[in-house]
Amino acid sequence: MKALVYTGTEEVEIREADLPVAEPGQAVVDVAVCGICGSDMHAYHGHDPRRRPPLVLGHEAAGTVREGPLAGRRVAINPLMTCGKCPACLGGREHLCPYRELIGMRVPGAFAERVAINASNLTVLDDGLSFEAAALAEPLACAVHTVRLGLEREGQGAGALSTIVLGGGAIGLLCALVLRAGGADRVAVAEANPLRRDSLAALDGLAPYDPIAGEPDAASADCVIDAVGSGRTRAAAARLVRPGGTIVHIGLQDEAPGLDTRRITLQEIAFIGSYCYTRADFAEALRLLGDGLVEGTGWTEERGLDDGAAAFRSIHDGTAPPKILLTL
Repeated sequence: MKALVYTGTEEVEIREADLPVAEPGQAVVDVAVCGICGSDMHAYHGHDPRRRPPLVLGHEAAGTVREGPLAGRRVAINPLMTCGKCPACLGGREHLCPYRELIGMRVPGAFAERVAINASNLTVLDDGLSFEAAALAEPLACAVHTVRLGLEREGQGAGALSTIVLGGGAIGLLCALVLRAGGADRVAVAEANPLRRDSLAALDGLAPYDPIAGEPDAASADCVIDAVGSGRTRAAAARLVRPGGTIVHIGLQDEAPGLDTRRITLQEIAFIGSYCYTRADFAEALRLLGDGLVEGTGWTEERGLDDGAAAFRSIHDGTAPPKILLTL
């Protein structure tokens, strides 16, 4: 089968790959759409030791089941496979399972014509939901989880909070859209890339700003979501959050210093890490997409799998929209 294979630092290419074989309890899915994630870019840049070339990346996918349970049905793929038996899984925190596995990390992913995945990780799509929309469910689930952590810590709904999102890539943008869907009238989003700021400005309720030119008043936000995860954004988050407020950190750009732990301590600011999502978060993401509360219009771009190498290069060069979806 045809697949887009990560072959080395800043190198991906179309190759012939072995057809996936379903293990017991698994299904084989004909992939229709798969989005390029920031974690795919970390691998592309040689920054993720868990993803070793040659490897088929990709995990934000939707398609049609070819073999196994649900054969012939259109499905969204939850790429996070867990044991289902450990305390984390039994407690509804599957994303913290010590045995978790993600397609496109150590096992072949969905930048290919077919992918094998546990049948329990498939959700049948409503007839009105497109593959392109369904492929946004995985990154949207990450955003749902992140926003939920912040709201639970603050004990208030999105409409009652002042929230700043750092980073206007797909995850930051989706966090802002989840906040808007939850009742926020206006969400400030820091984004240095002018192309991405234009995409953000076209969406109702989002207020993008250039953090290089200036930022909101210090100590003004109830909640700051860091969807970049760099030393500079951690420093900005510590400046912007109010005393007693909350920082939710989902970005993984680097491990550079910058977080003002003294201010966090003296002002009793909560710093919460956010990783992946639960099955409930994934279901909520599909609900938001199905109800039209979150859409990809205006900030996603579709390209064919054969154009995958150029798509990765566009993201690397900063000339791409927040999300590129590769279609098969």
